[in-house]
Amino acid sequence: MRMTVKIAFLGLRLSFLASCAISPQGRAAPLSGVVSGETRWQGTVSIDGDLGLEEEARLVIAPGTEVFFLPPAEGKDLFTPRPNFPGSELIVRGTLIVEGTAEKPITFRFVDPDAPAGSWGGINLRESPEVRFRFVRITQANSAIHSHNSKAVIEASRIVNNLFGLRFNSTEFLIRNNPFRDNGTAIRFQFGAPVIRNNLITDNEKGIFITSYPSEYRIEGNNIVGNHRYAVVLGEEVPDDVQMAGNYWGTDSPISPPGVSWPP
Repeated sequence: MRMTVKIAFLGLRLSFLASCAISPQGRAAPLSGVVSGETRWQGTVSIDGDLGLEEEARLVIAPGTEVFFLPPAEGKDLFTPRPNFPGSELIVRGTLIVEGTAEKPITFRFVDPDAPAGSWGGINLRESPEVRFRFVRITQANSAIHSHNSKAVIEASRIVNNLFGLRFNSTEFLIRNNPFRDNGTAIRFQFGAPVIRNNLITDNEKGIFITSYPSEYRIEGNNIVGNHRYAVVLGEEVPDDVQMAGNYWGTDSPISPPGVSWPP
């Protein structure tokens, strides 16, 4: 049975019309609560606790922006049970456009660059109508991108050092030309209609984990090599053979996918 999960933000409603809120000292104040309307982030943005993007909202993040996730202050980690996570997270029900460039990628990470994977929650897509990531680096999260019943594209982006890279169900997901490195599991999914093409999936504990009932998927042209425990894992509720012809299962020198030339 499929469930539709809606998020209530406990009556919080904040509207950020500029790139971020400004404290009296002139420094960017950490964001929490709810983002509504048309919003643009640029420069340095900090998130303290759970920040929700409303259903009708549209958030654009400019090239070169760094988004830092803080340890949540008391009372700001509002949503911790599944499908959410402990720690600060961005919960997206509206439109999210995150498009950097090779020269100016966009970064999502924990405030302490030396902290381990799982130090913040993740980018949580909940019935989002449009999400685009390009030239983005996401690191140190529980789940870099977690998605339910959304439409998303991620390409030319680096997903490194997370407990899970991409974790999704019932999502139309185009995943192409991305390196996935040093994650617990690079890509985990069920249901949905993902296209997973031309990615480098290496040095993770598990490469691809299909948990149950895959359908309308295409997994092709990926270089799946050097993952520590398993290249591919199939859950008990995968009823049929999984079609994965046309992938590469080892090279002497794994190369990054086309279009990903900026430093890690």
